[in-house]
Amino acid sequence: MARHVLVTGGAGYIGSHACKALKAAGYVPVTFDNFETGWRDAVRFGPLEEGDLLDRARLDEIFAKYRPKAVMHFAALSLVGEAMSDPGRYWRVNTGGGLNLIEAAVDSGCLNFVFSSTCATYGEHDQVLLDEDTEQVPLNAYGASKMALERIVENFAESHGLRHVIFRYFNVAGGDPDGKIGEFHRPETHLIPLMLDAIDGRRPELTVNGTDYDTPDGTCVRDYVHVCDLVDAHILGLKWLEEDKPNSVFNLGSGTGFSVREVIAQSRSVTNRKVPFSEGPRRAGDAASLVSGSVRAERELGWAPKRSDLETMIADAWRWHQTGHYDA
Repeated sequence: MARHVLVTGGAGYIGSHACKALKAAGYVPVTFDNFETGWRDAVRFGPLEEGDLLDRARLDEIFAKYRPKAVMHFAALSLVGEAMSDPGRYWRVNTGGGLNLIEAAVDSGCLNFVFSSTCATYGEHDQVLLDEDTEQVPLNAYGASKMALERIVENFAESHGLRHVIFRYFNVAGGDPDGKIGEFHRPETHLIPLMLDAIDGRRPELTVNGTDYDTPDGTCVRDYVHVCDLVDAHILGLKWLEEDKPNSVFNLGSGTGFSVREVIAQSRSVTNRKVPFSEGPRRAGDAASLVSGSVRAERELGWAPKRSDLETMIADAWRWHQTGHYDA
């Protein structure tokens, strides 16, 4: 009997990699996506159902049709700048849409829920290695809306027995080593693909947003985790729930922070090309440093990142960048 898993945002960067990993693990991933940021070409590993999280009736149809054993919830708005200028949209989509999804899942009897949260819920804690017990003080509506949905998940665990794993992860990078899927946004906002665009001339230069942060070289420091390692953790999280283990929260990161200047230097080394860049002002809502402590995931889930060194992540991203692009 097919083991369906509903994957919201399954046509996106992380969701499509999760679908590939789910199929390899013996599940049938059902992509649910409105294609605001996802790509039809990325849906290659299971059935597609188009729809929006704000449409409760459509969600009910999908749960009735597939009777999924679990939900992996990736779909969300995630642009920090937009979250600062239009916070209402983030509360409606990320929190309101997430609530719709949870209610539809609970009403259908689907009580295993893997939630893609974010390190942005922590806000800024200078020179602190962030673990799961770090105070959550988000700086913008993106982090705040995700934190609110975490609380909703916990409330439904108490009221309806919703079993859950919450992953708070850091900057996701890299791509499928097979080159079948990868990171491709329109517009692009993530550092590594922006930098690779500048390297191969698709944009004039990379803008380094902020050079006066309280970090060793003045640029933001981030923890990068390979997308394949990330989705491996989601498969482990799903199996954790299937084995009736306790509701849990896990950070996912490499445990090492790299500044923007360090990423530029490593990209120059990997591609053997110059990285054209200029310096610009800080972006509103950006923290100076976000670095993970992922000890709990390693100890309890048995998660062991395999590709999350900076060189491998950039090399995989560069391979996809040279050959892989989606059509809508």
